[in-house]
Amino acid sequence: MARTSAPDRRENFLVEHSTRIYIAGHRGMVGSACLRLLQARGFTNLLTATRQELDLTQAAAVEAFYAKHQPEVVIVAAAKVGGILANSQQPVEFLTENLTIQNNLITAAHHHGVKKLLFLGSSCIYPKLASQPISETSLLTGPLEPTNDAYALAKICGIRLCQAYRQEYGDHYISVMPTNLYGPGDNYDLQTSHVMAALLRRFHEAKEQNQATISLWGSGTPRREFLHVDDLAEACLFLLERYDSGEIVNIGCGEDITIAELAQKISALVGFTGEILWDRTKPDGTLRKLLDISRLKNLGWSPRISFDEGLKLAYQAFLQSREQVIL
Repeated sequence: MARTSAPDRRENFLVEHSTRIYIAGHRGMVGSACLRLLQARGFTNLLTATRQELDLTQAAAVEAFYAKHQPEVVIVAAAKVGGILANSQQPVEFLTENLTIQNNLITAAHHHGVKKLLFLGSSCIYPKLASQPISETSLLTGPLEPTNDAYALAKICGIRLCQAYRQEYGDHYISVMPTNLYGPGDNYDLQTSHVMAALLRRFHEAKEQNQATISLWGSGTPRREFLHVDDLAEACLFLLERYDSGEIVNIGCGEDITIAELAQKISALVGFTGEILWDRTKPDGTLRKLLDISRLKNLGWSPRISFDEGLKLAYQAFLQSREQVIL
């Protein structure tokens, strides 16, 4: 039967190359980046399961998976994600599916004695009008951005659940808050994608179709911070190996640009020569989201991929994704 007693309360579990590490959501952008990195670093005992093999919304199935494979470390990268449009249209699904998935993964980790768990949150957990750059202490100090509050609330509950297991049982669960991510494995569906992936596709297709103009949502004035997903994976491994506290940790690059600047960069990169129009009847979302990454920097980690380099890599990944669809 699943365990209910408190686990080993050692200072910190040492993550080694032979450690059994389960990556929940290994086919998503974040999970696949973590898998690539761990494989490249020589980790030899990695556990994965596709959605067909393991339905994370089913508690009994998750419990059975943990019981069979006995993971020592769990990376919770599985989630229902999407951009402003998807979040606005499906608040029920974004709230209930994410609550169910993370509750099942975190609770089963406690039941089966997982030594360390890393929960991936999101920068959208912070108040819409939080002071910039956004410190970890800003959590729950003001109202959320309405266009994605369902997703944010689910992530906040995941953070609190990890903290509660640490507080009540001494479990070594940590939570990290990534900024806006991009790179290999991104979602390019225009109905559900985030801004970077959506713009890469929109501009590429506009160039292919020789469009004279392209119309984008909002005013272009909101500012966003972007981190390449491979940098995020490195930060996650760094924290799994060196961090053990209930305090959440922001992961970002410490710099941001306007959406208009991003559009201009992508336009130049893909070779679109038409005019960019802004549809101000559409929402902008939060006006600025720049994370304070001083806590992570003080621990000794900084990103290595510059934005311009990362943007080129992201476009290459987009082109490769289209080739794979054609094949």
